[in-house]
Amino acid sequence: MRRANEKWPEHLTVSWLKERYADGTITPVEVAEEIVRRAERDADMRIWITPPAMERIAPHLKRLEGTDPGSLPLWGVPFAVKDNIDVAGLPTTAACPDFAFEPDASAVVVRRLIDAGAIPVGKTNLDQFATGLVGTRSPYGETHNALRPELISGGSSSGSAVAVARGQAAFALGTDTAGSGRVPAALNGLVGYKPSLGAWPTKGVLPACASLDCVTVFAHGLDDALAVDAAARGPEAADPWSKAIPAPRRGRLPSAVCLPEETPAFYGPFAAEYRAAWADAVSAAQAMNLPIVKADLALFAEAAAILYDGPLVAERWADLGDFVTSHPGAAHPVTERVLRTGASPAYTAAAAFRAAHRLQALKLEARGLLADAVLLLPTCGGTWTRDEVRRDPISTNGDMGRYTNHCNLLDLCAVAVPAGEVRERTPFGVTFFATADNESLIVGAAAAFEAARGALAESAGRIEAVASREAAAPRAVETIAPPEAAKPATTLVAVCGLHMRGFPLEPQMRACGAVFVREAKSAPKYRLVKLPTVPAKPGMIKVETGGAAVALEVWEMPLAAFGGFVASIPAPLGIGKVELSDGAEVPGFVCEAYAEAGAEDITAAGSWRKALLSRS
Repeated sequence: MRRANEKWPEHLTVSWLKERYADGTITPVEVAEEIVRRAERDADMRIWITPPAMERIAPHLKRLEGTDPGSLPLWGVPFAVKDNIDVAGLPTTAACPDFAFEPDASAVVVRRLIDAGAIPVGKTNLDQFATGLVGTRSPYGETHNALRPELISGGSSSGSAVAVARGQAAFALGTDTAGSGRVPAALNGLVGYKPSLGAWPTKGVLPACASLDCVTVFAHGLDDALAVDAAARGPEAADPWSKAIPAPRRGRLPSAVCLPEETPAFYGPFAAEYRAAWADAVSAAQAMNLPIVKADLALFAEAAAILYDGPLVAERWADLGDFVTSHPGAAHPVTERVLRTGASPAYTAAAAFRAAHRLQALKLEARGLLADAVLLLPTCGGTWTRDEVRRDPISTNGDMGRYTNHCNLLDLCAVAVPAGEVRERTPFGVTFFATADNESLIVGAAAAFEAARGALAESAGRIEAVASREAAAPRAVETIAPPEAAKPATTLVAVCGLHMRGFPLEPQMRACGAVFVREAKSAPKYRLVKLPTVPAKPGMIKVETGGAAVALEVWEMPLAAFGGFVASIPAPLGIGKVELSDGAEVPGFVCEAYAEAGAEDITAAGSWRKALLSRS
């Protein structure tokens, strides 16, 4: 049993619960009782629609009786569920009382988590029909920010985020169509993990835009989010949107971090503080020891506009229009106003196809930019008070999606992580984005970013301590002229594909401080293949016979950047010694021989550039 003098932590985490269950100091019943007490304490914060109650939690507690806490990965871990996701035995309302129904079965993700030992404790408040990013569009009341009740909590998964931030769940499920699994994370100091489209089944989730919807998780750390991902991920035969997408692996770093060319725009009452917090986040990104690539955000802004300023908004109306028209007055006034834009006669089938075709081109452009790289943006460019949102519910909500709306439209995965505070009890957060097949990159980048922030904070602390000591005991210091700066050591690098001039990864070379030296050719000992990757890449394989010369570029790169550059290169590519036509050997891109089996032989073209031209 729990020791009488042991205090409950402010936040519940998977690791803390596992430790206490393992040593027998707490039980799931005690955890549930504490959660009910906290929910009652915070009732005025409008976190819950169906709040935690022992009689509703009891069946899940009974299932764990007589089982070993180590037998299931999430044994006894309490979680909250956004009330547009079905939980058997609890009503699903989508924050609309007239819409409420009691499902026969739990959503697939909920069932998987229960099977892993987790305990659903209640259904959380949301922006009605998951339409909004502010947390104020609910007839069940405006969900208060977990730290500053006068500020918005973020939507639409408002209650789920605040439940975790207030210690009423170890993690919570949200949904994310345009940012609803990330904005509330940033505003309440949490991690918000948004997997790739289809990675977690959406069967049993009320659609907002079925082709773009994701189930997401809020947690206090990346480890907890990944523990949930391990239980929830995987295809579901009965779900037409489900896909088999590999789970993210730890430890894989991106080849580069893409940052906006221009400082993002900030808004709201703390715009200046948000701008300063973003500058600190950029410093942390630069301290990750990865190449920095400057990216034009125009393509992301254009994609985002397609969601609400184009015909794709009609998908929401297709799912909910019949209910809204047949139940006058049932919908929240602002929600109905937004939904009805989808019925505009301007949104014809032809307009929808034009938007879809343009979006496909933008996806291709995004995949080229983010090939083995991540994009870093502020999760939000600011925040608002709840009073400000009430006075201007449309434009304030629109601002909250500036750096989130593009994500699912471009088939990206994302993780929102805390990045300090803009002022006391006012969190700031950033989001890492990657392509759908590269979830490992956002995991690696988020971990590296957290480590870099910690190292910078530690360094700043040491400097402050030294300055304080020197101020207390000043002494004469001899001025010594600095030595003449030595020229940094460099190495030549031979490149044959996407890192050449004019190709998408040239900025990575520039970000590493590399400079173009000359065009060259390899010795006639190589076979060139086109690897079946997205985007396509060449692989240069050295062979005993039947080889040819391949056109290359030789660059010069500082040795200080070379190690990080090499570590970022994904298999089957790597850096080895490339023999040039003049007999010299320089480090350069090579490909492992096993990759030839599934690749197209393009040796006859003589170069990657000519191979592409021959197909244009």
